[in-house]
Amino acid sequence: MRSSNHLIGLLNFLTFLLSIPILGGGIWLSSRANNTDCLKFLQWPLIVIGVSIMVISLAGFAGACYRNTFLMWLYLFVMFFIIAALIGFIIFAYAVTDKGSGRPVTNRGYLDYYLQDYSGWLEERVASDSYWSKISSCIRDSKICAKMGVTINGVPETADMFYQRKLSPIQSGCCKPPTDCGFTYVNETAWTYGGGVVYNTDCNNWSNDQQQLCYSCNSCKAGVLGSLRKSWRKVSVINIIVLIILVIVYVIGCAAFRNNRRIDNDEPYGEARMTKAQPSRIHL
Repeated sequence: MRSSNHLIGLLNFLTFLLSIPILGGGIWLSSRANNTDCLKFLQWPLIVIGVSIMVISLAGFAGACYRNTFLMWLYLFVMFFIIAALIGFIIFAYAVTDKGSGRPVTNRGYLDYYLQDYSGWLEERVASDSYWSKISSCIRDSKICAKMGVTINGVPETADMFYQRKLSPIQSGCCKPPTDCGFTYVNETAWTYGGGVVYNTDCNNWSNDQQQLCYSCNSCKAGVLGSLRKSWRKVSVINIIVLIILVIVYVIGCAAFRNNRRIDNDEPYGEARMTKAQPSRIHL
């Protein structure tokens, strides 16, 4: 009984530790939402799952230490639904970030982003006018475009140097005009019309006004989606690893809990019993 309780206590401690990377991933997404991604509701399910695992693991640990069967049963019962919720969240995260990526541009180090490359629930939510006004305002307030300026020995970078930079999706989509507009580089956030004829509405939406830039462009919306996709894929890899370990720990915990119940009820384990209707006769 004591060794079984020790095993359950150890498993609860492990699940407590596993809740840390899940909670950390949610907090990281929250910091990204505040600073760059600006989509501030997607991280909360992950934070709730991480906190729930942490709390229920402490309950299970206390149940193992004090031999409280109810707390250990509650731990296994709730953990089942938490694992199911984590599976659902991972599937949801991959589903809403399934499509879309940046397009490579000839002689450029960065990618260009186009809204038509994305689809689904997340794209519809980001592209909606009511929601986009909040996101674009957040991007503007984060000053991500103002921070793009680079100087080398006090001299601003040249066009050729800028063209080889690895820009983030939001920097590429929101802080400069799309490459196919044919604009001429002045500095990182100032461009002049080059006279090219293209069928891209973002070309008319670009403004050298530092409060406008390409915040009303579809490329900016696509850049936000591209940034979200990268962030979520990183967190999802960690979540999948944690999920696999959680399932293994849960299965072992169920086996240990059943063994506890068997010992509490004084049930035999691995022992075959035979009953005889009559005792054997001894023949002389």
